[in-house]
Amino acid sequence: MFKNGSVRKRLLLAFVSTVVGALAPAGAPVAQPSNGVVRIGVLNDQAGPYSDPQGPGSVASAQLAIKDFGGKVLGKSIELVVGDHQNKADIGASIARKWIDVEGVDAIVDFGNSAVSLAVQDLARNKAVILNVSSVTDRLFGENCSPTGFVWNYDSSTIANAIGRAAVKGGGDTWFLIVADYSFGHSLQQQIERVVVPAGGKIVGVARHPVATSDFSAYLVQGQASKAKVIAVLNAGDNTTNTLKQAAEFGIVEGGQKLAATTFYITNVHSLGLKAAQGLQFVVPFYWDQDDAAREFTRRWRAERGTQNAPSHLQAGVYSAVLAYLRAVEAAGTDDPVKVSEKIHELPVNDFYAKGAKVRADGRLMKGMTLYEVKSPAESKGPWDYLKAVRDMPAEDVIRPLSESNCPFADAR
Repeated sequence: MFKNGSVRKRLLLAFVSTVVGALAPAGAPVAQPSNGVVRIGVLNDQAGPYSDPQGPGSVASAQLAIKDFGGKVLGKSIELVVGDHQNKADIGASIARKWIDVEGVDAIVDFGNSAVSLAVQDLARNKAVILNVSSVTDRLFGENCSPTGFVWNYDSSTIANAIGRAAVKGGGDTWFLIVADYSFGHSLQQQIERVVVPAGGKIVGVARHPVATSDFSAYLVQGQASKAKVIAVLNAGDNTTNTLKQAAEFGIVEGGQKLAATTFYITNVHSLGLKAAQGLQFVVPFYWDQDDAAREFTRRWRAERGTQNAPSHLQAGVYSAVLAYLRAVEAAGTDDPVKVSEKIHELPVNDFYAKGAKVRADGRLMKGMTLYEVKSPAESKGPWDYLKAVRDMPAEDVIRPLSESNCPFADAR
């Protein structure tokens, strides 16, 4: 059928390599062939409690990045696959293992669950490029770092540094902490304390709540009675939403106290409404209305997504991470994950999300943060006009310094 013997030979080798890859045991270090396609997987919460700031919106961001790159790299087609980890580490790891070992997925992006990110980054080490966007654990560029793993958004230590220093600098020198009583909340409490106290602030009270709680009135009353200038909400998801709704009922902000949240998104503001969320302060690396470039991305993202909603900072980060990956593949001249990762470390990131930012030796993108405050209903001029900038913070001021990194690969670079 094939007159050209070399073509026939290459096709036969490609077929054999594919069969070997498919039959290999789960978790085996199978080298993926250059099979005429570059595959990128978006793995996140597609329909659960955290799907609004990531989910299908992150898929739209990845699709837009691929389109903007031209749909091909090194003459190969770029394909996108999507997985829902359902916020379970075993499901996320199973999807990632199949993608990498059987389906030839070259890079995986997003996540949104720290346990999933840690599991996938570990199993994918040197076998795929891992672009963590929506997960906040700083272990991803610390003790659990990987030569082919990257952190593209914020993380728990950066959040604590940014919001703690900014609030104290703005006069918020006394703090009351409402803390989710599990490892995530405890970690945030420790990091907030490490920032606030050395900066001249004081923790005047702490109230820990069970994860399953829905009534936060007792904790808010304690915070109100403490007279702390800042009441920090160190929880996530529905816990955060319920805390803030009830804080509005208690008139916390109207009474002169500030509310600060840790993991918070513009979609949360939309769900709560400005009346309930007004005055809340939180830090993010991107806001859709921050400048002309962000507004242009938002216009195109809305068209891609078929919505009038605004993209979250997570969804903007997915676009940037996918585009940086494709540029690195092009520069490396291969889709080999180790060589591509070396190029990600070398090349500056230049897009609407990060302008001239570099990726550090431990895989951390050095992207600055901005402290925002939620507008009052009277201040908002239209749909999704929710935030006002309070203070910009350079990456070097808020991201844990490399000198404090315990990433075993950082010293080798």
